[in-house]
Amino acid sequence: MFSFRGDAHKIYLRVKESPSKIRNIGFIKETEEIKSFYETQDSTTLKLIYYRMIKEKNGSGIIPIFATAIPWLLFLFSSHLQDFLFKEGSINWIIFSFIYLTLLTFSLILHFREQAWANFHIQIIQDILEERDSSYSKQKGSIEQQSK
Repeated sequence: MFSFRGDAHKIYLRVKESPSKIRNIGFIKETEEIKSFYETQDSTTLKLIYYRMIKEKNGSGIIPIFATAIPWLLFLFSSHLQDFLFKEGSINWIIFSFIYLTLLTFSLILHFREQAWANFHIQIIQDILEERDSSYSKQKGSIEQQSK
């Protein structure tokens, strides 16, 4: 069934379809493996990984800059470009348009996928660090009460 609701809704439908086998679904297993790996790391290492993930997430912003800068570059050379692309009977403009739109589409899809994966890893790391921090605070509180 085709839907414009997106991948999140597809995940919901797939999980709803077989609630007893949720942990056997491929993307859930993958998430569990990633989370398990991060849980084996100490908090200092996790923070370093977290910082690097933030850098990667922000670094993927270069693709939209690339996508918006090229039209301005082409505008600078517009008269020469028009002479080349729109020569009498030439199909150069079709080839150029196809290549440009294909590269633009591919780079934007890549950009948003990279950002989604970076956010995914960042959220897992944040959750683990918060869990550790809250369990540490609880332990510290119980130790203080025992000492009174």
